[in-house]
Amino acid sequence: MPEARISAAESQVMTVVWANNGAGVEEILAAVGPANGWSESTIRTLIHRLIRKGALVSERRRGRTVYAPQLTREAWLTTEGQGLLDRLFEGRLAGLVAHLTRERAVAPEDLARLKRLVAELDAEDED
Repeated sequence: MPEARISAAESQVMTVVWANNGAGVEEILAAVGPANGWSESTIRTLIHRLIRKGALVSERRRGRTVYAPQLTREAWLTTEGQGLLDRLFEGRLAGLVAHLTRERAVAPEDLARLKRLVAELDAEDED
């Protein structure tokens, strides 16, 4: 688990690493550098921050340095999601869903998925 919160910029690096189960500076730079105007030194700075936070580890693979995830995407999503709920909605999921559905249209497939999730939760409560 990382020691500190991962920033938006750092999360872009992590997304590349997660997608490739490890990535070198060159791959990360090619994937997120141009869109953000980041240089190689910026990518290296972000990588070293993530290593210090415990989210990445440096490995040698086929004679080159690759940065591998120490933090799973699922663990990061759980931490970030719970933090959002706690900070903005006092930990209440219903408040988040109500806010989002008021602010944007809900696609029919998303509504169907939400209904299935609620039905599954209701079924679990009955057991």
